[in-house]
Amino acid sequence: MKITAIETIHVGAYPNITFVELHTDEGLIGLGETFRGPQAVAAHVHESIAPYLLGKHPADIEVHSHQMLNGYLGFASTSAEIRAASAVDIALWDLWGQSTGQSITQLLGGAVREKIRVYNTCAGYTYNARGGRRLIDVSSSEAHSEGPYEDQLAFMKRPAELAHSLLEMGISAMKIWPLDVLAETTKGMSISRADLAKGIAPFKAIRDAVGDRMDLMCELHSIWSLPAAIEIATALKDQGIFWYEDPIKMVNAQALADYRRQTGVRVCASETLATRYGFRELLARDAVDYVMIDLSWCGGLTESKKIAAQAETYQRPIAPHDCTGPVVLVASLALALNAPNAIFQEVVRAYYTGWYTELVTVLPRIENGFAHLMTQPGLGTALQPDLKKRSDVTVQRSSL
Repeated sequence: MKITAIETIHVGAYPNITFVELHTDEGLIGLGETFRGPQAVAAHVHESIAPYLLGKHPADIEVHSHQMLNGYLGFASTSAEIRAASAVDIALWDLWGQSTGQSITQLLGGAVREKIRVYNTCAGYTYNARGGRRLIDVSSSEAHSEGPYEDQLAFMKRPAELAHSLLEMGISAMKIWPLDVLAETTKGMSISRADLAKGIAPFKAIRDAVGDRMDLMCELHSIWSLPAAIEIATALKDQGIFWYEDPIKMVNAQALADYRRQTGVRVCASETLATRYGFRELLARDAVDYVMIDLSWCGGLTESKKIAAQAETYQRPIAPHDCTGPVVLVASLALALNAPNAIFQEVVRAYYTGWYTELVTVLPRIENGFAHLMTQPGLGTALQPDLKKRSDVTVQRSSL
């Protein structure tokens, strides 16, 4: 079997996502996905990866991964090169699974669990999917809500109701980021006492409403200075926060270690890092408690497996990231059900009950707070058959 064509698919309604399809001479098609910078990603796929990969056997995944990440095709950072390589790598695993009749979880070594606990990232339907990250405007009308799960508005306006809604679905862990909008005036360098009180109010409301029935994560999106991030953690100390995610920019492992030591809180990092080398220093400097891996940014499944094993040697759990697209959710779940040190799979209920269904044929079964094993060959999903016929879809193709 050899790769005969590579396509990048971009859907105008969801401009941040790039799908990659690898076509073979045996008629099998491998599917991959990445997020952000779609034009740059597509350019790198067709300009640099396609000339290397076309005509090669797709099962030589380790060889291809090394060439894309460590050879002349890519660099160990969260660049367009790495995002492109990540999408192609996921597609290679999909092809391998289809060709052998095995799921990706089985190819990784088998499932150590049949299901894994999920937490809900409280985004709404348009968050991330249709442009940049959406700041919450609490004065806006919700007349144009696309469904029942506009959760990023809910955690600002109705946090207690939101928590009860999740518990009713069996979901007992949630992540919110009410402090983001408060960083705008100071660029995250400081936070006033009045703003601090506003920012921590949703956490208090949730804790008062549901007590310890909900594990509550604080997302800080790498937008705060070290002193401000410490002040936020101190103010939230009594709320039993499960983890503080990306409290500062992931450019200084020592500063993150200082944050963890000075606050005594548990740190999760980071969806923004790429390759095992990006995570090595965080682990070596004792800067992180939970390792968050984004398969579409860090190098794909091949590199994610290595990052998970690296984290395991430091007795650190992993929590695969998905607030991006359906293929990453499926691939991440395959890893989470294989890795002994996986603790959560991130989900966004507005996504997997909403627009994810427009894009792919099959999604994981998520019920009662758990995501369940998919046993179909490869990823077990594909792009919807008529997706490429949409008027807002652009397909670029490189062929032998």
